[in-house]
Amino acid sequence: MEEVAGSHFSINETEKGVYNPLEGTINATHLSNINDGTQQLPPIDRGVNAWLFLAACFVMEALVWGFAFTYGVFQAYYSEIEEFKNSGNIAVVGTCAMGIMYLDLPLVFAAYRQWPKYQRLGCGVGVLLMCLALGLSSLSTNVTHLIITQGIFYALGGSIAYSPCILLMEDWFDKRKGFAFGVMWAGTGLGGVVLPIVMEQLLSRYGFRTTLRAFAIALFILTAPLVYFVKPRVPIANNRPSPPPPNLRFLVTQTFSLFEVCNIVQALGFFLPSIYLPTYAGTIGASKSLQALTVILFNVASVVGCVLMGSIVDKLDVTVCILISTVGSTIGVFLIWGFSMSLAPLFIFSVVYGLFAGSYTSTWPGIMRDVVHKMSSAESSMVFACLAAGRGVGNLVSGPLSEALIKGLPWEGKLGYGYGSGYGPLIVFTGVTGVVGGGSYIARSLKWL
Repeated sequence: MEEVAGSHFSINETEKGVYNPLEGTINATHLSNINDGTQQLPPIDRGVNAWLFLAACFVMEALVWGFAFTYGVFQAYYSEIEEFKNSGNIAVVGTCAMGIMYLDLPLVFAAYRQWPKYQRLGCGVGVLLMCLALGLSSLSTNVTHLIITQGIFYALGGSIAYSPCILLMEDWFDKRKGFAFGVMWAGTGLGGVVLPIVMEQLLSRYGFRTTLRAFAIALFILTAPLVYFVKPRVPIANNRPSPPPPNLRFLVTQTFSLFEVCNIVQALGFFLPSIYLPTYAGTIGASKSLQALTVILFNVASVVGCVLMGSIVDKLDVTVCILISTVGSTIGVFLIWGFSMSLAPLFIFSVVYGLFAGSYTSTWPGIMRDVVHKMSSAESSMVFACLAAGRGVGNLVSGPLSEALIKGLPWEGKLGYGYGSGYGPLIVFTGVTGVVGGGSYIARSLKWL
């Protein structure tokens, strides 16, 4: 596989079990004890085992990330109840939950790369940690408790449970890798369709304590069986030699650096609409159900966007794919959200933004391909982890930054439409970061990539 570090093997050799993507740059002779060539391995890019693996990853993604992306519903609820409404750090809970799951991936990936036999065990431990975090979150009496439990500990458990899905994807898919990643990431959108409805109903009827406990139980029941299917295609030998440390020299290459800068800037604004849309809808008179609908529409569109982008990134230059995402999302922010003072255009914005901005991470397989093509010693899994960490940096910074942008509702009454609603700086910031996030297309045009 061209995208995988140090790979000098054909697909046929992979089919025979000679090569395992988790091995990085280890010589093929070190891997000969994995499979002697007589055992029939599941086929790559096809077959029931590959699709069961992808289905498990899809559901895991839907539950782990889908819950994190529904935090806008929780934020609207927390902002109104006595325990939390006077705190200025409610948004930090959501940005911690998503940001840390991105930010710690290089460390989690490195650990799984060093000890791949423990991936399935780690996946199970991560599931238990998420459930425990939600149970403890239900006992919270202030926002600090929420940040530690629903934010930090949930994120740690989520990244430990979710990482094997990413690491093993290249083991199961090669030529259809972009499509497979797109399908998996579409799980976030599907989870974001179902979970906001469920959470909004549970929160309004039973409160956050019962809601979090119920979801912790449901999360365990639904994800624990998936651990069985999150497994390598090529069995890992017990006497497998330890791999060398990952080669991270790609971090200082111009190609990766330009993609990463654009990735971080795009992340600074990307998460804000999904967090603030319910609250914004409330300011223009939307009921609780209609507030949740803004997030639902965003996530429905993200499902479609991720699958479509995952399909075309296998065929088109990655900067063209990023440009498509950028143009669509920027138009949505400046021309639709910026002029939305009623629910109809706000719903249209949710769809447009989810379709285009929501598909941005589905371009990552193309970035991984470009980086490894320029520097063959780079491992695509570590490229992914560092892209994810960059997105986590943007996410974490965006939380307190967004609070500062809308503090005191600046521009309220001074400008027209959505720009004068008090959320104007947030709208402009989201649009500008989206434009800069598409800068890799210009860099390619200037032959910087």
